[in-house]
Amino acid sequence: MDSVFKALADPSRRDLLDALRRKDGQTLSQLETALPLSRFGVAKHLGVLEEAGLVTRVKRGRFTHHYLNALPLTEALARWIEPYRVGPAVTGVLDLKARLEGIMDTKPDYVLRTFIRCSQDALWDALTDAEAAKHYHPFTPDAVRDGDALVYKLPDNSDMLVCRETKLEPKTRIAATFEPKWQPGIPVSRFVWMIEPEGDFCRLTLEHYDIPEGGEGYADGWERLVAGLKTWLETGDATKIGAMQ
Repeated sequence: MDSVFKALADPSRRDLLDALRRKDGQTLSQLETALPLSRFGVAKHLGVLEEAGLVTRVKRGRFTHHYLNALPLTEALARWIEPYRVGPAVTGVLDLKARLEGIMDTKPDYVLRTFIRCSQDALWDALTDAEAAKHYHPFTPDAVRDGDALVYKLPDNSDMLVCRETKLEPKTRIAATFEPKWQPGIPVSRFVWMIEPEGDFCRLTLEHYDIPEGGEGYADGWERLVAGLKTWLETGDATKIGAMQ
């Protein structure tokens, strides 16, 4: 937690986060041209932000792309500010992997990474078991499995979202489609979960591809979901539907 506040203390690093907020997935060269910093300075500040978990790097071919990872900041706000009952206001202000389908140079539109204190089996089961969704999903009270798809339900039992698994590597990787049902005509996109055990923790990475125009809210939805997942696996506390909105 200290590393997050230390990283945010420097105005140049805040400028870098703002640049990534405006356009995620930029390379070092792109960030260098957008900010009044030398290449060395940008690289140095990116290193601090990455160490704090606020920036995630994804390499595609010859290029390395940098993504804003807002989850550590959300967790810091929840821990330090929510007790003073201004967390929601502050949060409002802050407001597949290469192997997928054989595309080797495709970069994701959105990346999220976090560490969860749990076993690899527990995390895998939480992401694939329909019954588990009700414990951590912030927008739906229920989910059902329909063959290779997880179908998330709204309170009236209508479909909210269908995630159809296209490739599974047991315990380590889930590639799936993202088929919104809450409104007609929203294009289908795709995402990948990656699980890497590290001691008592698992590193969980999400990559979302082909996010349609107007899909800026997808990032907020993923952050809420992963925050609920992490809390449930680490503490057993379930997310109340609507409590994170």
